[in-house]
Amino acid sequence: MKPELLAPAGDIEAAYAALFYGADALYLGLRQFSARATATNFSEEQLCEITGFAHSKGVKVYVTINTVLQEEQLNDLMSSLKTCQKANVDAIIIQDLGVAQIAKKHFPTLQLHASTQMAVHNYEGALSLKNMGFSRIVLAREMTLPEIEKVSKIEGLETEAFIHGALCYAYSGLCLFSSLESGMSANRGKCLYPCRAEFDGDLGKKHLFSMKDMALQEDVLKMPVTSLKIEGRKKTALYVAAVVNYYRRLIDGKPTQGLDEDIRQIFARPWTKLHFNGKNKDVIDTDFVGHRGLKIGAVKNVIKGILTFIPNHDIERYDGIQIDIEGQEKPFGFSLEKMRVQGKNVFQAKAGTVVEVSLPPKAPFITSGAPVYLASSSKVKGKYHYDKPKAGSYAFKHPIDVFVEIKNDFIVAQAEEWKAQITESFSKAQNIQKVNQSIHDAFDKTGDTSFQLNNLTIENKDDLFVPVSILNQLRRQLYAQIQIKEQHIILPDTPNTEHTFKGYIIKTDKPEILQNLNDFVEAIILLNPNFDFASLKSLPKNKIRLALPAVCRHPDLYKKTIQKALDLGYKKWEIGNYWGLSVLTPVGLDLTFDNSIYTLNSYAIKTAKELGAKRITFSFEDTAENLQNLAGKSILPTVFVAYSDVPLFISANCIRPHDCKQCAQDKKWFSLNKGKERYDVLSVPCQTILMNKKALYLGQHTNSIQADYIRIDLLYKKYDFADVNRILNAVKNKQSLPLTVSGNWQKRI
Repeated sequence: MKPELLAPAGDIEAAYAALFYGADALYLGLRQFSARATATNFSEEQLCEITGFAHSKGVKVYVTINTVLQEEQLNDLMSSLKTCQKANVDAIIIQDLGVAQIAKKHFPTLQLHASTQMAVHNYEGALSLKNMGFSRIVLAREMTLPEIEKVSKIEGLETEAFIHGALCYAYSGLCLFSSLESGMSANRGKCLYPCRAEFDGDLGKKHLFSMKDMALQEDVLKMPVTSLKIEGRKKTALYVAAVVNYYRRLIDGKPTQGLDEDIRQIFARPWTKLHFNGKNKDVIDTDFVGHRGLKIGAVKNVIKGILTFIPNHDIERYDGIQIDIEGQEKPFGFSLEKMRVQGKNVFQAKAGTVVEVSLPPKAPFITSGAPVYLASSSKVKGKYHYDKPKAGSYAFKHPIDVFVEIKNDFIVAQAEEWKAQITESFSKAQNIQKVNQSIHDAFDKTGDTSFQLNNLTIENKDDLFVPVSILNQLRRQLYAQIQIKEQHIILPDTPNTEHTFKGYIIKTDKPEILQNLNDFVEAIILLNPNFDFASLKSLPKNKIRLALPAVCRHPDLYKKTIQKALDLGYKKWEIGNYWGLSVLTPVGLDLTFDNSIYTLNSYAIKTAKELGAKRITFSFEDTAENLQNLAGKSILPTVFVAYSDVPLFISANCIRPHDCKQCAQDKKWFSLNKGKERYDVLSVPCQTILMNKKALYLGQHTNSIQADYIRIDLLYKKYDFADVNRILNAVKNKQSLPLTVSGNWQKRI
């Protein structure tokens, strides 16, 4: 069976284009709670219309509600979920645990798909989400083909994988870079893409994290997944048409010659297959950002404002070309207003001919040999036409049932509590079938109303004839009264819960700095696959909690470590990702959730409790306003992190300049800067972690948060026992700390 081809729709035109060129399903967002908040997205009316049209063609529609929600947004969420149910969409794609719980309870007909924002990147994580009630999981883009094949074997769970489009340097859902730097949260659909900026430092001045675009091309035919997903909800209808057409033909075994060139001309960074075929270092475009186009040649020379080159592709006047300019992060682009071949002005130049192009005024210095790209083609723009229905043809209308009764001296029509009656004398009908058809035709004319006829019941015991004029008059009287009542579901307020401060927690990957634990009620120790448990011998076991990392590509490496810890009697555990739920199964464990499992609302916390969590940790990116609103409503004990070197992102892409064969498999640090900001980058085998050089510190604000525990994190960087005392004393005394940042404390993300 062929996999589903799933197309993006940032607006209704892109949706029509995707349908015309053969998409099996669409995914799109509403005006709220979409991880592409800056796309046009869909109104309720547009969602209903496109879903109706798609369903008429046998195409499915999935709605993205794939952001994390703060407490005050929960009732607005109900409106979005109601819209999805009303439109009869096929599934919702979600990230937030609270959204999942609310949807299951109040909108049980909606299928749940787990967004890639849930950062599931292994078999164990996928299994956990299946057990939580998700029917499909959108896999992390970083996964290799063998990893995808393994997850796809989980019975009863559909899998969806990205095959084409823009890439993030970080694991989706675990990136706080935009949020903590600007208050524009990727987890709330507002990412400003700071990773694509130019960085300076130990590795020179480069775009170190600016990803190429994914393009699996023929490798999609190896995919064992349910659904092949194209990224692009911020792209044009033209782009969507070209990409869908290309992959539709690939899947169907039809010729695709030249169609990949169309895509490159419309929009493309350089292409990569990421890690689909194994570890891959060729994933970054370090010198340029943004759209490049289709490479069609190189500059031969530039003389007196005339650029000469030999294209390997036909070009036309008014096409757009771009040229790489050394030292500039974006190519120089301009329209071909004037070009000559053999001294003559031409409208079109064939491939292989020597072309002279007039440069625009104030063009930058262009070197011989610089690549030339076709970045906009008039021919391609006119190639991808598409048909669409007349506006309003598939608009949603509420179904109504009408009852019509005919007596000798009156006729009455009724729909629910609305009723219309006309007094008139009626004679015997000659053809009762025609009378019934006339009644149906009359009441089927709902016009511009917000409803449509569903069932019509006629009671005409005496087989009486009713003129069409009377039927139309009766219909108008009845339909003028009908007002469709929307059902509003308001979530009950979560009652305030009393929380009392229970003490301080320290989290570290360096047990040696814990000379004693007198000042802490608990120490959380981040494990690694080769963890030395002898380092914990001097510490009281009842105060130790062992932690699993948020990212783990090979959980099997941890299973022996986990079993050894259990055998040694360690019963307290913390997880930072859903894979931990599958590997920590023994009964009686004390399980807590770290802040990378987002609980920014009370319903997410309720779900955490149902999953077995005994405590949750507030998110690094949350705001003072939401934390103050949420803390008293949590039905679980809470942890507020007052100090941490926050991982701004975690990536499977390696920052080291050499290839994998030369890697020493050691820990390595790099220093970077971007403008005034300074960063530390930790490179460990097959993983890159970016941190601000300044730690996140909120110790002076702990009194305003009704948290059960205050935590300090001393992870990744070098800390000693003196640092423990210095930071803890500052937190205890509500003092400020120099060279720290406050994150989103006073922001609205």
